[in-house]
Amino acid sequence: MSPLLVLGFASGLPLALTSGTLQAWATVEQVSLQSIGFLTLAGTAYTLKFLWAPLVDRFAPPWLGRRRGWMLLTQWLLAASIAAMGLFSPGSQLQSLALLAVWVAFLSSTQDIAFDAYSTDVLRHEERAAGAALKVMGYRLAMVVSGGLALILADQWLGWGNMYFLMGGLMMLASLATLWAPEPEHVAQAPRSLEHAVVEPLREFFSRPGAWTILLLIVLYKLGDAFAGALSTTFLIRGAGFDVTEVGMVNKVFGLVATIIGALAGGGLMTRLGLYRSLMAFGVLQAVSNLGYWMLAVTPPHLYGMALVVAVENLCGGLGTAAFVALLMALCRQQFSATQFALLSALSAVGRTYLAGPLTPVLVDRFDWPVFFMLTVLIALPGLVLLWAKRSLIRGLDVDQAA
Repeated sequence: MSPLLVLGFASGLPLALTSGTLQAWATVEQVSLQSIGFLTLAGTAYTLKFLWAPLVDRFAPPWLGRRRGWMLLTQWLLAASIAAMGLFSPGSQLQSLALLAVWVAFLSSTQDIAFDAYSTDVLRHEERAAGAALKVMGYRLAMVVSGGLALILADQWLGWGNMYFLMGGLMMLASLATLWAPEPEHVAQAPRSLEHAVVEPLREFFSRPGAWTILLLIVLYKLGDAFAGALSTTFLIRGAGFDVTEVGMVNKVFGLVATIIGALAGGGLMTRLGLYRSLMAFGVLQAVSNLGYWMLAVTPPHLYGMALVVAVENLCGGLGTAAFVALLMALCRQQFSATQFALLSALSAVGRTYLAGPLTPVLVDRFDWPVFFMLTVLIALPGLVLLWAKRSLIRGLDVDQAA
């Protein structure tokens, strides 16, 4: 399981660089709020990745096996593409930078397809909770590095362009974990044809009882979290009145500590609580943690207050994500793990990409920041209600996987 920490880091590094960190850069360059909101559409690839996931299931580069071969290829392309983002400026070259961000998101989502399938294949049932926690820990650490630390480096030391060059170098280093990672103990046979790779994963999944409601649950479970985080960097700088270095430092220090605690606690608690109770408890926590942003919106800027909010958000968000990843892995069958995991995780990105990104600026303009963050708590409730309604089915996943 050890390589999953570094591979999770490689998986999480590009997301902030095409979302929150790019938002901060655009905010500093005085790009309009509406344009910043539509930059989140660069993440469309995370929603549509199921369309090319069958290619990852069916074919493989001629090195390192069916999963690790794709991982290494996309990681090297990502290293070069992330560095290339440093050659542009959002103030004067927003369209070119946005197109490059779309390309990075495409490569990143393809890496995620292969990595999610690999982790689903390589982990035994009894390792799944700890493995999901390690993945999330690496992912959240990468978000701190490419979010908080990146802001400090860009603002105080390197400038925005050189910071992106550095992040490309980190991606290249992280790719070494792909060479270190072992092959799964049991390697499932690849689908016999591309048609089989496309049709059979869908037929197998939709033949299960309650398949459609599970898909709806996946869309709704983190929807409130997605709305709260869509323009969180812009809120902290423009809405709450903190400067770029303060935001970066708090994300780096308190975000890092909370991420580590959340990942370790998530793995341990999931083993004890089981999948359903973990999803419910962590889902409630990640919804309530949005109230921290409301507190920042109605009080004068206070560095320690922001530190507390960021720490709680990273802790609760990490717990919720760890349980959510464990759910997605439990829903996949090994032969089709790339396509099925890509479909399920792509659905989870629908809220972030098509709802939270475009609608957050509209809601903020209409209601202002304090009311908006109260609304994000209400947006989280339907997912929790549906989770409760499907509790028997989700408890059954633990039994099926153990058997």
